[in-house]
Amino acid sequence: MGQATLVRDESDAAIVRVSGFRKGYRRREVVSGVDLKIAPGEIHGLIGADGAGKSSLMKAIAGVLTYDAGEVDVFGVRVHSEASAERIKRRIGFMPQGLGLNLYPELSIEENVDFFAKLRLVPESELETRKKRLLTMTRLDRFRGRPMKNLSGGMKQKLGLVCTLIHEPDLLILDEPTTGVDPVSRRDFWAILAELLQERQMTALISTAYLDEASRFHRITLLDRGRVLTKGDPDAVIRQVPGSKVVVAVDPQIEAMTRLKSRFSVEAAGTKLEVFAENLSVDDAKEAVKKHLAGLQVTELEAAEAELEDVVLTLLRREQPADEHTKASIHFSAVDGNRALARSDDAVIHAHELTKQFGDFRAVDRASFHVAPGEIFGLLGANGAGKTTVIKMLTGILRPSAGEALLAGADTRFATQAVKQSIGYMSQAFSLYQDLTVLENIRLYAGIYGLGRRQTRDRLAWVLDVADLYAHQADLAGSLPLGLRQRLALGCALIHDPRILFLDEPTSGVDPIGRRQIWDLIFELSRQHEVAVLVTTHYMGEAEHCDRLALMHEGRVVSLASPDEMKADVQREAGRVLVLHTDRPLETLKHLQAAGHAGVSLFGKRVHLLAPDATAAADRIRAELRRAGIQLTNIQQRPISMENVFVYRILQLDKQREEAA
Repeated sequence: MGQATLVRDESDAAIVRVSGFRKGYRRREVVSGVDLKIAPGEIHGLIGADGAGKSSLMKAIAGVLTYDAGEVDVFGVRVHSEASAERIKRRIGFMPQGLGLNLYPELSIEENVDFFAKLRLVPESELETRKKRLLTMTRLDRFRGRPMKNLSGGMKQKLGLVCTLIHEPDLLILDEPTTGVDPVSRRDFWAILAELLQERQMTALISTAYLDEASRFHRITLLDRGRVLTKGDPDAVIRQVPGSKVVVAVDPQIEAMTRLKSRFSVEAAGTKLEVFAENLSVDDAKEAVKKHLAGLQVTELEAAEAELEDVVLTLLRREQPADEHTKASIHFSAVDGNRALARSDDAVIHAHELTKQFGDFRAVDRASFHVAPGEIFGLLGANGAGKTTVIKMLTGILRPSAGEALLAGADTRFATQAVKQSIGYMSQAFSLYQDLTVLENIRLYAGIYGLGRRQTRDRLAWVLDVADLYAHQADLAGSLPLGLRQRLALGCALIHDPRILFLDEPTSGVDPIGRRQIWDLIFELSRQHEVAVLVTTHYMGEAEHCDRLALMHEGRVVSLASPDEMKADVQREAGRVLVLHTDRPLETLKHLQAAGHAGVSLFGKRVHLLAPDATAAADRIRAELRRAGIQLTNIQQRPISMENVFVYRILQLDKQREEAA
């Protein structure tokens, strides 16, 4: 091993400099000629599809992965050997991709934190203060004694973050840290970063599968197949693809989608369609969409400027070969024998006063709802709210302590094999055999569901096509990137033509294009084939895709309505979202929080808050910031989003519980 090389002093403007970076595995180059620069105090985002090279680049910067060519300089040290990596290790906090991969299952939350503190030589005099603060901010303080192996996926991610932060590193490298984490916990995560940035000028390199989070970064780098597709601040990236977003409610929805897809990028969002009209102004986009929908019943049509997600998806799609844009349609005729559930307008999923008790802990408390054929029904809730337990009771995996779980009128405790074979279930833990190949997993599930040889052949080809796994059929499931594993798991859940589909966080960790493909598939299943879909998700943009939602909190269903109804209720109570552009966003955040404004959070260089009277609040904020010497360059109003709804309701319930205690 060579000696560490000092290439520049600490006064240089960049914390990280990467030049001409290349990395390959066997004969395949996964990162090719990447250049990257990260300034002190910056939150830099890495965005890209599965296999884009994000993890390889981050590991090399963290000093835990060798590379083939180029230069990687961190804190002025050329990182090219174990010795050089050792020099920067104490100043770096690295959290790899995957739920709890850097944690110890048998240790409790507190024991894991204490272990990492000792490993990182955190002084005993500071440990308790740091630990208390981080556990409180991540809402883990009430569960200190719970073993890591018994935590939900989101709680594992938060614990991993705490262990990464405990030694207060100067550079945080976080590989998809919010995957599988609920919106309240994600807000906590960003609040922690904001405080650390303000107090210690910490720098962060973060990858994410959630494009709504990309607007929180100071700058982003978009990777595609190992190359830099574009980079810059989010506003600059948006300007690269001018266009408008149109949201339309139209009947019949399927025909409208078919028409619009001939010209635009279209995504189903519950009873509405979201249309991205590239190179068209807001007014021109509205007229173009109306023209394509002539003769159909349009009940609602709104348009606004393009968002970052639309732009990133457009840039990624431009790089795809033409044949990758269209996936297979769904054909169920090969497996008609499994259609045991009659189609009707009656609910085929019915939860009545569903309750599950584990010792002294009530995981689900009298949950009631129903799902009709062709309906997409979403279960929302913070980590540990009881969503997965509800699904396990509905599928017959867990026996309810009280209440009823019915499928097409049959109690799941006594359901026939024919009814059980009409259920498709994709669990949060992937439901795959990690040491089997992609083909072997698909064939295994075909055998479990009793498919014949011809049926298996036909459905196997369909799964490979619809999940885009032809190039990976001989790969072990455990070696696949997170997003590809999710697509394989969904394909296995669909192989036998289920009439009821349970999906527990089906797009967790899936790249943006893959997520769109999965939801196109879900939409087609529900609308064209009348499959009843019950789905859990932490991605609030996906909550908009559901026809109805049940919001769960501490085992109870606390709200049951459509996405539009939920947003309207919160907007009546809390008002609209104000977006502030200032010269000192971190100081703005602290100042507005201290002044008592509701829902204040940091989004990159902007600050968001909720205001019942937006006009009066804007005038008050202008005056407050002027007195504080903070320059307010712009203030905008935005409608309530589903993320606003989720955070507002959950925090409201937490506050009520604390007041009652």
